[in-house]
Amino acid sequence: MIGHRHRLLALLTFFLTSPLFAQAILTQPRYTSYDDAHAIVEALADDLPPELKGKSPAEIKADWASWVARRDAGIRQRLIQGDEDSLINLLLFGTSFTSRPRITGSDLTLLARLATQKGIRGSLALTSSKLDEILNARINDLINGLTSPGNNERLLFARQVLVAKKIYRTASLIGRNQIKDYLLTSLDRVLSEQTSYLKALEDARLLNNPSEEFYERSRLYRARGLSLDTSLLPDFAIEEAMKAIRAKGLLKEGSVRNVGIVGPGLDFTDKQEGYDFYPQQSIQPFAVIDTLLRLGLSSLGNLRVETLDLSPRVNDHLSHANQLSQRGKEYVVQLPRNLQARWKDDAVRYWEHFGDQIGVSTSPVVIPADVSDVKVRAVRIKPLVVSRIKPIDLNIILQRMELPPPDRFDLIIATNILVYYDVFEQSLAMANLEKMLRPGGFLLSNNALPEFPFLPLHAVGFLSVAYSDRPNDGDHIVWYERKAE
Repeated sequence: MIGHRHRLLALLTFFLTSPLFAQAILTQPRYTSYDDAHAIVEALADDLPPELKGKSPAEIKADWASWVARRDAGIRQRLIQGDEDSLINLLLFGTSFTSRPRITGSDLTLLARLATQKGIRGSLALTSSKLDEILNARINDLINGLTSPGNNERLLFARQVLVAKKIYRTASLIGRNQIKDYLLTSLDRVLSEQTSYLKALEDARLLNNPSEEFYERSRLYRARGLSLDTSLLPDFAIEEAMKAIRAKGLLKEGSVRNVGIVGPGLDFTDKQEGYDFYPQQSIQPFAVIDTLLRLGLSSLGNLRVETLDLSPRVNDHLSHANQLSQRGKEYVVQLPRNLQARWKDDAVRYWEHFGDQIGVSTSPVVIPADVSDVKVRAVRIKPLVVSRIKPIDLNIILQRMELPPPDRFDLIIATNILVYYDVFEQSLAMANLEKMLRPGGFLLSNNALPEFPFLPLHAVGFLSVAYSDRPNDGDHIVWYERKAE
């Protein structure tokens, strides 16, 4: 027994003193300290959150750790409203539970305009009976689907949302009416929010200053729930930006080994561009690897990709994919293309070649008979590629990893994520991102982010990428470089 204890003690001592253990401790996310943030707090004294505004530096420092913990919990709570938004997207655009037509963009515009006057119920009374009929039929079909979801993971998730709201009782007429009322109330909120976003953008546009418009667009969803929905087109914009960066000689062949992806997303039902007749999937981690290999900036053998997200759904999905890859299982991505969207030729070519560096084309899922004007490709991604992706639970606004210099990121991607935060929170995120980048490393984002003289992370280029001929259908990708201190 004594010898056994000695062996255990020796093994424990070896583990605790080993470099691997030290690195594991270093790479655990930690909260932003006041020392990390004090310069930002001082620079943005007029933009501080209400709990901090008007306090002295000493008072803020004393309350900082408590405020960070409360704010982290508050940000994570925003996931609940984001889930509700995804449920409304499923109601409007889903096809797996109904054969009714999807709600169109023009339908939404009409509803949003009228909803500002009388709410969604009054709006339906003022619109054509056909739209009223379609929306009510979709609601009834969704409720029926919730009753018997089978293995439809989106319906199972929707039922979880309703259970959490304590309104899931589809077996009774009262329960069905409660669900319908909840869906209409949530739709009313979503339409109201969309109207306010459009007004904010129009007000910015009237200034006739593209920079001001981009600035407003970059913070547009700062009061909205955190949505996980994602789509392929921002990854096309990232590839185009990476081409431009390589052409300028800012990144050399084989120079990208460590990559961070903030908010990789989960394809649930992303407005008119997304569908729900295939399993939920994450796209961006695989798209970034595909691009890096295509452009010769990385080789798979020495590439490390870490996703940084606070959503348990996203992290669990990617963890499960990684575990399956260890057993030789491939990951299949379905790539729908809405033909009515009239993508640009370059976007279509990206869609056609997506995945040729990380897998092989395979037979896509069968498109439902009532879904028209859509083409689908599918790519079977190699297990070795999937195994390169490690999800980490991290709130980029308030947390970062203390990485040793060799493990700092050469490249961080953050698209459609920092738009959910105000200038103070974006500034905290920039401080965390800067500390995780190596000198000469790049952050790519489709947002105009705050820059400060005391942070060595500054914009050095940008590229505008159009997805189609539709107004405002595209992205501005900005690349920020971390200079040597």
